[in-house]
Amino acid sequence: MAIFVGTFFEGETILVLGGIAAYQGYLKLAWVMLFGCVGTILGDNLFFFLGRKHSKFMLVRRPSWKLRIVRASQLIERFQTFLILIYRYLYGLRSVIPFALGMTPVSAARFVSLSAIGAVIWAIVVGGGGFFFGNALEMMIEKIKRYELAFLAVLAGIGLIIWLILYYRSTRTKPPPDSQNGGQNEVGNNAERPDSLE
Repeated sequence: MAIFVGTFFEGETILVLGGIAAYQGYLKLAWVMLFGCVGTILGDNLFFFLGRKHSKFMLVRRPSWKLRIVRASQLIERFQTFLILIYRYLYGLRSVIPFALGMTPVSAARFVSLSAIGAVIWAIVVGGGGFFFGNALEMMIEKIKRYELAFLAVLAGIGLIIWLILYYRSTRTKPPPDSQNGGQNEVGNNAERPDSLE
């Protein structure tokens, strides 16, 4: 259910986490992909029909969309079919593009069919990516555990070098005590000179 709700509202992250959970054995990868696919189809169709029926109302509620819709409209004019298939991978335009498509003459049947194909591919790629990322993450953790002492020693060495550099720089920037006293004595002598002239 969390995957369904998350993908309904631009949920790449939740789908990746679902893939990782599937690798860990907490979820079934097929169900993760299925719920991710259904969630994104319903969410994007909602934005499409909002653009078709309630575009003015939505733009009043979300004025920040106006500039992004201009950009989305330019992309729609040049790459309409391809864009419907791949817009889920465009960060920042994921919800705006279905909305902008709803404001164009693109038929609902065309959008729904192409968007569904794109959703299936997206769910497989992102969910599967999370699954294989979980495998890579586990392997990396195992390597870190294997070389844990060496890793900590390297970190300690780097930290010591940085501390020595900072300490050396701080000692160089401080003026020696003799120069400070000498400067003070010189000021004092200069202050006494008028009295001696009198």
